[in-house]
Amino acid sequence: MNGERPVLTSELMARVRAIEIRTHKLVNTALSGGYRSSFRGQGIEFQEVRAYQPGDDVRRIDWNVTARTGDAFVKNYAEERELTVQLIVDSSRSMDLGSAEWTKREVAAQFAALIAFVGLRHGDRVGLTLFGENPGLHLPPRKGSQHVLRIVREVLAARPSAPGSDLGAALEREERLLRRRSVVLVVSDFLSDGRSGSDWVTTLTRLSLRHDCIAVRVRDPLESQLPEAGVLPLAALEGRGHAEVDTRRASVRAAWQAAFDAREAALRANLARAKAELLDLDTTQDVGESVRAFFRRRTHVRGGGR
Repeated sequence: MNGERPVLTSELMARVRAIEIRTHKLVNTALSGGYRSSFRGQGIEFQEVRAYQPGDDVRRIDWNVTARTGDAFVKNYAEERELTVQLIVDSSRSMDLGSAEWTKREVAAQFAALIAFVGLRHGDRVGLTLFGENPGLHLPPRKGSQHVLRIVREVLAARPSAPGSDLGAALEREERLLRRRSVVLVVSDFLSDGRSGSDWVTTLTRLSLRHDCIAVRVRDPLESQLPEAGVLPLAALEGRGHAEVDTRRASVRAAWQAAFDAREAALRANLARAKAELLDLDTTQDVGESVRAFFRRRTHVRGGGR
């Protein structure tokens, strides 16, 4: 289902316009080349069979044709000219946290706009899925500038879900809906308590067998480090509950950091298990530079740096 379109208030449109201007500047830089080289070869299609030549990868041998003809033949593939990119974006209440200029939701919208506009420049199709406590809006992959702008609007205007979010259910829906090999970008703070019991790691592992899956973690410095600012009333971002925290106590700040470190270790272990890469975005840092650095690392690891 596509759901209702967000109310286009003047404030929302101003935020969309600001993100559009900001991301257009980035799209017209080296970021565009990094996008294509980072994702190249992720979509491949069968082109032909040809006679085996010394040095060919034996894993590409077409054993049926080889057995039928008596000569060795290999399968030849060509990179698909068009990529399909699916953004799966967290719209839960915790995404509205922001201790500096941008909230996590706004950083997620910047990232979505950046990827969608670069994809538009390369003729790729980009889709959007929102999720909170339940799977939300689903926009099938399409092309066009108006479609890109709608993606940005929907991310910014999504009603925060409370309590918690269910990434597992969202991934299960994408597993059913994605018909062709895609680049799947899961944009979230990964703070979900998984109260529905869905195992998102297992589902992401299955998705990674067919698709190129990347976890885009959006975080705010406040999640790892408490400022020394006296007694602060805090509400649970995912779930229910309130508490007063005395940030003047070093033991309290250390416990806060330790809890973050434990979540960090668990997330990285889960993503390693699912064979999904991690791209970190910070609400206090430039989104474009973070994405550029990720593209450079990815291209180098996959052989583009040779």
